[in-house]
Amino acid sequence: MNTASYELIAASGTMKAGAAFIGGLIIVAGLIWAVRLGIKVRGQEPPRPTPEEQPTLPPSGPTHEMRERREPDEVPHAANESERLKPTQMHASGSKHADDQNRRRWGAGSGRDSGGTGPEGSDRV
Repeated sequence: MNTASYELIAASGTMKAGAAFIGGLIIVAGLIWAVRLGIKVRGQEPPRPTPEEQPTLPPSGPTHEMRERREPDEVPHAANESERLKPTQMHASGSKHADDQNRRRWGAGSGRDSGGTGPEGSDRV
């Protein structure tokens, strides 16, 4: 190799380092611009609500609260085995309102922690 090729290689290395430095400066300038823009936009937003302005429950308690027992809603069967169910024939939810709304309670002595004997003693009443 001769001296000219060494000088060419050294010059290209210097140019690559200079290009990387200029690229870094462009990225830093873009980040600074983005932060300043964010500060400006946030300054134009309305102030956050104070704790006194936060919503509270009414004195009567939560509204539209409903407690109910649900039971599984079975998928309807097609008339023929070859007939295909359409989405409009399906139900919206996987459960439905139970006809019997009485809550099932454990019978006396039927729980395992209260002297039950296992699966046969854990009948619900």
